[in-house]
Amino acid sequence: MSSKENDAVARASGLSAQERILRLVRALPEDSSYDEILRELAFVRMVDRGLADAGRGRTIDTNELRARVRQWQS
Repeated sequence: MSSKENDAVARASGLSAQERILRLVRALPEDSSYDEILRELAFVRMVDRGLADAGRGRTIDTNELRARVRQWQS
């Protein structure tokens, strides 16, 4: 996702990207490890990207997905 698309996701939430990250990190338990924080940030980022793709109609149906996975497995 481009930085322009990143900015659009942040604006859609009404917060800057920095503020979204800070809120997320502050919501985690105090004893969260560096790796746990990074995993959580990556997860939220992937969800944002998936929602943006879905909003643009960049999706495939379940049958197509199954066909692609079968190709990878063979």
